[in-house]
Amino acid sequence: MNVKSRNHLVLNRVALERDIQTSYIMDHMISDQVLTLQEEEKVKTQATRRDRAAMLISIILKKDNNSYISFYNALLHEGYKDLAALLHDGIPSITSYDKKNSTDGVAFCVRTILCEGGVPQRPVVFVTRPELVNEIRQKLYNLRDDPGWVTVYGMAGSGKSVLTAEALRDERLLEECFPGGVHWISVGKQDDAGLLMKLHNLCSRLDLDFTYAQRPPLNIGEAKDRLRLLMLHKYPRSLLVLDDIWDSQTLEAFDNHCKVLITSRDRSVTDHVTGRKYEVHMESGLSNEKGLEILSLFVDMKINDMPAQADKIVRECKGSPLVLSLIGALLRDFPNRWEYYVRQLQNKQFKRIKKSSSYDYEALDEAMSISVEMLNENFKDFYKDLSILPKDVKVPTKELHEKIVKQYKKHYKLCIPTPGEEDCMYWYNFLAFHMASAKMQEELCDLMFSLDWIKAKTELVGPAHLIHEYVEYSHILDQKNSLARGNFQKFLSLNGHLLGRQPFPDILQLGLCQPETSEVYQQAKLKAQREVDKGAFYVEWINKGMKNLSRLVVRPHTDAVYHACFSQDGQKIASCGADRTVQVFKAETGEKLQSIEAHDDEVLYCALSPDGRFLATCSADNKAKIWCLRTGQSIYDCEEHTEQVNCCHFNSGNNKLLLTTCSNDSLLKLWDVRKKHCQNTMFGHTSSVNHCRFSPDDKYVASCSADGTVKLWVTSSGNELKCIKIKDFFRNADELEVEVLPKCCSWSTDSATVMVAAKNKLLLLDVETSDLLEEVLSYQNSIQYYDFCPSNQLVAVVLSHYFVELWNTKTKTKVADCREHMSWVHCVTFSPDGSLFLTSSDDQTIRIWETSKVCKPPEIALKSELDVVFQDDEVMILGILNRTHLQLINGNTGHTVSLTDVEESISCCCLSEDLQFAAFGQENGTVKVLEVSGGRVLKSRRGHKTSVKHCLFTSDGQTLISSDDDPVIQVWNWELEECLFLEGHNETIKNFRLLENSRLLSWSSDGTVKVWNIISGKIEVNFACHKDTVLSCAISPDATKFSSTSVDKTAKIWSFKSSSILHELKGHEACVRCCTFSFDNKLLATGDDKREIRIWDVSSGELLHLCSPVTIDEGGPTHDYWVTDLCFSPDSKMLVSSGGYLKWWNAVTGESLQTFYTNGTNLQSIYVSSNFKIFVTVDNLGILYVLQMME
Repeated sequence: MNVKSRNHLVLNRVALERDIQTSYIMDHMISDQVLTLQEEEKVKTQATRRDRAAMLISIILKKDNNSYISFYNALLHEGYKDLAALLHDGIPSITSYDKKNSTDGVAFCVRTILCEGGVPQRPVVFVTRPELVNEIRQKLYNLRDDPGWVTVYGMAGSGKSVLTAEALRDERLLEECFPGGVHWISVGKQDDAGLLMKLHNLCSRLDLDFTYAQRPPLNIGEAKDRLRLLMLHKYPRSLLVLDDIWDSQTLEAFDNHCKVLITSRDRSVTDHVTGRKYEVHMESGLSNEKGLEILSLFVDMKINDMPAQADKIVRECKGSPLVLSLIGALLRDFPNRWEYYVRQLQNKQFKRIKKSSSYDYEALDEAMSISVEMLNENFKDFYKDLSILPKDVKVPTKELHEKIVKQYKKHYKLCIPTPGEEDCMYWYNFLAFHMASAKMQEELCDLMFSLDWIKAKTELVGPAHLIHEYVEYSHILDQKNSLARGNFQKFLSLNGHLLGRQPFPDILQLGLCQPETSEVYQQAKLKAQREVDKGAFYVEWINKGMKNLSRLVVRPHTDAVYHACFSQDGQKIASCGADRTVQVFKAETGEKLQSIEAHDDEVLYCALSPDGRFLATCSADNKAKIWCLRTGQSIYDCEEHTEQVNCCHFNSGNNKLLLTTCSNDSLLKLWDVRKKHCQNTMFGHTSSVNHCRFSPDDKYVASCSADGTVKLWVTSSGNELKCIKIKDFFRNADELEVEVLPKCCSWSTDSATVMVAAKNKLLLLDVETSDLLEEVLSYQNSIQYYDFCPSNQLVAVVLSHYFVELWNTKTKTKVADCREHMSWVHCVTFSPDGSLFLTSSDDQTIRIWETSKVCKPPEIALKSELDVVFQDDEVMILGILNRTHLQLINGNTGHTVSLTDVEESISCCCLSEDLQFAAFGQENGTVKVLEVSGGRVLKSRRGHKTSVKHCLFTSDGQTLISSDDDPVIQVWNWELEECLFLEGHNETIKNFRLLENSRLLSWSSDGTVKVWNIISGKIEVNFACHKDTVLSCAISPDATKFSSTSVDKTAKIWSFKSSSILHELKGHEACVRCCTFSFDNKLLATGDDKREIRIWDVSSGELLHLCSPVTIDEGGPTHDYWVTDLCFSPDSKMLVSSGGYLKWWNAVTGESLQTFYTNGTNLQSIYVSSNFKIFVTVDNLGILYVLQMME
């Protein structure tokens, strides 16, 4: 020991002897191999604590610099911060000579840094595993520039801590990645008090100058904050090593956005912390050669000189470093006991294997049982029951699986595990596996055909794993009931994206939407009826008939999904989107395979290489990237574009694997994937390039640009081959050019033709001549994207709404409408064999469709404008079918009562109260009245200049009131053929409602509400209600008041009697779109475009309840659309609202009671029977819903 260090020890000896407890300090020093067991015994023999401290210091004074450093670190580890500060200036300095010399291949500067940080030194017997040590080091290099987590995980005794410490003995690693040092803390199993002490001790070690330590932290949160400040300001480039982490809750206390390495038995401990994560798996057993090497080092013999029993010991120990170390230490002291320890191992007599070394455990059984003892008493039986298999007997796996299932049934008799129970995740992940392995068909079917199990499992782990189990165990389930298995698998495949999100939907309500023959429906009906008897609320879809055409719905992203594609074998799907990530999952089940935080901005496109090894992405961050699909690691960043990269595509890779990219910078680039460089840059476009595609023979690349051209390029040279001006095919009658934006393109299998989507057309072009061969399709709407499947000559087209259509290009016939997305569709892609195709959307979902099963006639689709009359127990609905048909539907049965064909498009319709007459308005301004019974048109009048927006019968059915986009309302007595014009509004009429005594209430974009006498045509009262458009009005049941809502974000209550305002209701943060009074006139409900519903006291104008947006995974709200309509129940205790779907609320508390998820979205209105038992609406897909409350 150098003089300076020795003087500091002698100078502070009195203070050290007075305060320290030697036992724990000696443990650290023994671990660092600077104190022997004999010296430990010498200290322990001293009579008093002070004598023991004095003896320890006397021993240290006779040792070297390493002993001083180890003693200093032990003081810090054990919380003697003040004492450590006394010794700090005496820490030996590092000289150039020290850097170059070491006793064990480790530079002295490294040993000093690690000793200061409390990193354990090598054990007496050390056998390296270089491949694992190098793997740990490689993972640590990932933390060089950014914070993150490296997890070294494996079974107890597998060598995690020893090899982690060895990996840190690398001068280059420490200099480049962790120049601030390494701080090692042994954590272990801790309660809150123990964890707080660990955090406090660590902070004390790091805060030697007392910058942040005014007092000890009072709680874990305060300690975590203090550690964060220390790591951020004092040790930003240091590594924190957390040894032996038992659970994620403990780890969260160290989640401070720093560089952390942990060792743990549990691979999943980092699931709930933030940052990049890297893993190293520590195999539990050594090879036979390594096991023999450990024994040879302990007994100081060459491997060839050891007795034959050495091989038996290694074999019986299964290569466990822990067991081999214990037995090796024993054999060193008792060299003639080789056969004895073989017998003890074979007979499982672990208590006989006792230590004669400094190992952590007294005996092998103690080392094995340390984990078992940490278990809850109830769970120890599991271990005891499953650890009695006899020696050298082949494990009877079926019986073992049966035992596990019996243990489950014993502990969870009539219930299922809840998230609060420690073992719940194991059962949800593996119970079905054990049942299937044990061939327990009855038990497996009972489990997999249980809505309770589906609900609990999907809420915890999502739907994909459960779908996988239906596929994996279908051969067992189908033996019992193949139909039921199909029902449950389909139910989960189509509803899993809802079940896996928060707030978790009511699975029984989802089940009630299934076909009545379905096992899912029957189980849901039975359970729901029991819940209704207890006071719950459920509705049945009584006219259900719409079939879901998609096979699987997955929700892999938290924002819009811009693109998705199949792997070459059709087994995997890669997707990308606005959340900046790329997700890879199984096409059959949706099981996630990779999740990559890919870019710094939205990821616009992704592509998979034909050999399945690489994934390419491109982004609005101006980069394209190439990834290893298997590991998810980045291989190469393509950074030569200067603006956002719109598309990327791999060639077939037969000769050389290439990637082409195109960008808003008007350039295309060709990248050599294996050589990792740009091979060619293709100049020629004068505006952004939107899409690019290799030809099937890899000779050419096609590109589409906003400059109105499609260019063909030679792959080998990057030279332009052809330039086809797409706008030439869109010249108008005067031969003038029009602006055309080619969206995307594809090649024929023989590379002879190119298909291009531009504006509203799909064009087929000849590559050789550049001629237009044919107009494949032409629409009224713009084509956003398409994909062509050469194997079956089908083309899938994304239109500028929520629809995807399939067309047969040979027959020019539409074979299917795919209308299940709830928002804009961005992409459609066929699988390589054409059997499947997928669509991705703004609604965060990807739908996978079976091509053969969607090739059916389109389903009936109604417009959102309809009228409903509730008469006795009947529900009659008048709807507009496919724009030119008027359909009267019996809501109770779903059957069509009558159907009327009309030549011109219908824009609105209504029924008379007695169901004698129907009326409709048309887009050409005509209104017609017809008799319901025969469908005969009674009267027709073309009095509107533009499309008719609203029509309404008076109570006697003799007068029809209508309006269009003009500020005039027309009152037409169709029997007398007399028409009255109500003129007074200055802007478009938004809507109107009838009042008593031949009066009419109307509201307009001019901000006014007017009361009219429809006999005289005069204005009785004019209300200047709002400064902006009035969106809705509601009339109180006692007809004394009305409410108005507006774009100006307010609602108001008005008095008819005084013609004045009663209350202005403020608080909405968006347009207030709808309102309704309760039947007792006491409450008013308002709904807005922020998707909030507010319930007000009518008499005082005070806000009673806010039915606030309930967060759904990353911020989705109560309604996925504006709140469009509201209605109270007769007793004023319930409220129903429409928007993205239907919701029922407790009007007394503002709590949600039930949600009905429609197939589509954008519900414009909700019609409710007077007894609040029947509800009618239609979604944007044209699907009609007649719902009946269960009683």
